[in-house]
Amino acid sequence: MKDFKGSFMVSSTDIAQRIIEAVLAQRLAPGTRLGEQSLSMLFDCSRTLVREALVRLAARGIVTVSSRRGWYVVQPSHDEAREAFEARRVIETGLIRSAREIDRNALRRLRQHLKQEQASLKGNDVGQRSYLLGDFHVCLAECLGNQLLADTLRDFTARTTLIAMLYQSNHDAVQSCQDHVDIVAALERGDTEAAEQLMATHIGQVQAALRLGAPNDPLADLREALAPVREASHPAAKRRARKTDPSPANPTETYLGALL
Repeated sequence: MKDFKGSFMVSSTDIAQRIIEAVLAQRLAPGTRLGEQSLSMLFDCSRTLVREALVRLAARGIVTVSSRRGWYVVQPSHDEAREAFEARRVIETGLIRSAREIDRNALRRLRQHLKQEQASLKGNDVGQRSYLLGDFHVCLAECLGNQLLADTLRDFTARTTLIAMLYQSNHDAVQSCQDHVDIVAALERGDTEAAEQLMATHIGQVQAALRLGAPNDPLADLREALAPVREASHPAAKRRARKTDPSPANPTETYLGALL
């Protein structure tokens, strides 16, 4: 599919794939409403076709539907976030463990993907960078010869991308790319045990970078926003503190809640 309105009719698979790609590129945030009418106009197709694509994505855990809100991108809970990363860890480490020796064509494809990742780190297209970093895991599954798990990983990777957006991940893209380089290097020298361990560590680090508050706390965001600000962080308070404390070495603490 060249564009939304190309020279041929789109299919429900095309629509679903475009939505998945947008999620992986972080262009569709958790909770985004996906109106059937808007999508049918955008893709120049019937609402029936759009609905078919959305039903497929709902079965894959990417979108959900509400009788009041309609279709929207899922907003994974704390438990769903944990389960998604656990599933990826089991699938991806198991895939590496059971893999046969990787052939030259597969290694060539993986190295090409890594070059694209590295090039994206130097550019300003955050969406492209996010897509490539997530798509590495799908590409790896395909190169290891398991298309079924590659399709499954595409959905899990899209879901963990939404989780990273929702819980404000601070994981470093440069480090993520380097992890991928190390995994491929281990596979290239035939050390599947090292590759498996590197993958487990990589997924664990991505999960650990999530900004998860107390589970099942509906007031978590409001609680942090309304947390008391230390008096010393206010300019007037600092001036008062200097008058009352003659020590020039008196430290002041800065409230960083809004920056995290």
